[in-house]
Amino acid sequence: MRKFSALLICLLLFSSLLAACGGGKAAPEVTNKEGGTTNSGETTTTQTEEPKEDIADQKITIKVHYPLPDDTTLRQQEDDKIARFQAKYPNVTIVKDDWQYSVNEIGVKMASNEAPTFYNTWATEAQLLVERGWVADITEFWNDWEYKDDMNPVLQNQFIVDGKVYGVTQNGYITSTVVNKKLLDAKGVPVPPMDWTWDDMYNTAKGAADPKAGISGIAPMGKGNEAGWNWTNFLFEAGGDIEVNEDGKVKAVFNSEAGVKALDFYKKLRWEANAIPQDWALGWGDAISSFQQGRTAMVIAGAFDVIQPALNEGGMKPEDVIAYPMPAMEKGGAHHGILGGNYLVINPNATKEEQEMAFRYITFDYFTDDALKSVEDTINARKAEGKYFVPTPLEYFSDDSEYAAKVKAIYDKYDNVYKYDPQLFSLLEGKTEAQFGTQDYYAAMSNVVQESFSKEGTDSKKQLDDTAKLVQENFFDKIEQK
Repeated sequence: MRKFSALLICLLLFSSLLAACGGGKAAPEVTNKEGGTTNSGETTTTQTEEPKEDIADQKITIKVHYPLPDDTTLRQQEDDKIARFQAKYPNVTIVKDDWQYSVNEIGVKMASNEAPTFYNTWATEAQLLVERGWVADITEFWNDWEYKDDMNPVLQNQFIVDGKVYGVTQNGYITSTVVNKKLLDAKGVPVPPMDWTWDDMYNTAKGAADPKAGISGIAPMGKGNEAGWNWTNFLFEAGGDIEVNEDGKVKAVFNSEAGVKALDFYKKLRWEANAIPQDWALGWGDAISSFQQGRTAMVIAGAFDVIQPALNEGGMKPEDVIAYPMPAMEKGGAHHGILGGNYLVINPNATKEEQEMAFRYITFDYFTDDALKSVEDTINARKAEGKYFVPTPLEYFSDDSEYAAKVKAIYDKYDNVYKYDPQLFSLLEGKTEAQFGTQDYYAAMSNVVQESFSKEGTDSKKQLDDTAKLVQENFFDKIEQK
């Protein structure tokens, strides 16, 4: 396109010169040094545009997002990708970085220029990262990418801000509850129906709990922002919301009747059922590990994030690990779970060439036959290791796409691919997280969860009113919407 435009401009200028000399005698043609002719009477040298250097020919180093050490299966998958990528781009040096995104660390990483060339983050972070300038605008790369229109719009739209693209979705989730059926069977607790309720969750958690043996019926996250995130699912199930936008202002509304019901339910699990861990201060990784190690019957998270380590690092069997939607507050109610996603975003401090190569790495396996082969090779490799391949419930591509059908056909060929209960997908109801001040809200609600787990008899309405006031004055009132 650039070469065509340059030629067009030259022709227009040439026409203008002819027009300017239109009343006079035409100058004789002479041959120029390159064998061309000119009407100016002077010998000229033809100017040729230097071809743009292909980025693949440049020596570029990118620091890539890499799984944590205990995610051995995911590390093997990433190593496979790195090998294939470097086979195509031999001039690229890959540096592995297993730093996982933290809202409390990203500012320091950027200020010290230690952040990877691209890093992982969540759907909630788009506004924050864009406003702070901690993420690159990749709209140019996105618009030149042939598969941009085939992405799952529900997920990808989370990282499109003011019409500009700032991230690429890896996969998504609707927060679920994963159940350890083996623990239920050991205590004679019936497996709840897929279309379950808060009462079903309560009875299952109470029945499966064995405090003396160090086994909890459910392990809600109790520290870090994830404690507020876990609880918010119950707020949504009760019909509540985090915030509303009124006349350009963000207003906290989680101190509602729905909020009180959700907090009271948490307290029932703690004080009536005695179903949560005695050491309830569990972060995200702690809760996942507790499930993986068989120390809790239920955990709340994205299903893939629980099932993958449970099967491949914890030695559990697929028939003993069941993904459920979040329970409805009452029969016939909505199974609302937070709709979230995992995204890869590019470091704005990287050079343009590094950013483009990072984009190529991120999208390297998307929508390709090589990627399908890679999936099948990975499944076979896991099978040879006695491990399982666990698909994510929401992929970067749409479920009804031609590519999705190809992926499903591969999954159906193997007995070591984890199969979700088909009824799960008909019951999952995703609800998007708050657009503004999400992590600040989660942090404040984490304090409420901790107080509720540590002190019996607290007033739920007062706790929520006090916290809504704190969040409103310290965070929401300071938000300036563009």
